[in-house]
Amino acid sequence: MFHYPNGRKTVQSAPQKSSPQTKTEYGKRGMTLEEDINQSNEFYLAKGLAVIHKKPTPVQIVSVHYPKRSAAVIQEAYFKTASTTDYNGVYKGRHIDFEAKETKNKSSFPLKNFHVHQISHMEAVQKQGGIAFVILRFSLIDETFLLDASYLFPYFKSGYKGRKSILLSEIASCGMALPLSLSPRIHYLKAVDALYFTSIGS
Repeated sequence: MFHYPNGRKTVQSAPQKSSPQTKTEYGKRGMTLEEDINQSNEFYLAKGLAVIHKKPTPVQIVSVHYPKRSAAVIQEAYFKTASTTDYNGVYKGRHIDFEAKETKNKSSFPLKNFHVHQISHMEAVQKQGGIAFVILRFSLIDETFLLDASYLFPYFKSGYKGRKSILLSEIASCGMALPLSLSPRIHYLKAVDALYFTSIGS
């Protein structure tokens, strides 16, 4: 049993068997954004292009049962609230730090999907010369974008009373589209090159 930060309890259900005819194909939905990014990071690591990993979600174990001396079963645990972002690593000698989010909205991305501490962390990364961005997916229309984190900062400033979301049209204009491919699944480093390295001749 796991307790999420909002206090709800979640019991893991048994995995469902997939239909023999169910098949994830290139260019179709079926993989989550996290799965797509993880596959891409494995590709980058195998090719020696970058070292970027997903940070594990911190868990506080409350109760453990030992049915055997050599086995332990976690009966109750809490998912702690993450203090920073989902992914970090190194690319071309620069620190990379980013958050990945999905929405079912078709025309705007809700800002409530981000936490203030995540925004503060990405702002601190940029001040130290690191690269910080977000990867946003509109899951119902199969559109994914990379957006520099600085576009989010004004929305989280103290006293800001602006909109509660960012329009898809704005994200498409200020960010870079990330089309799906076979391997890597999302070639987001191509967008990173265009946004952060082209101007300095790298």
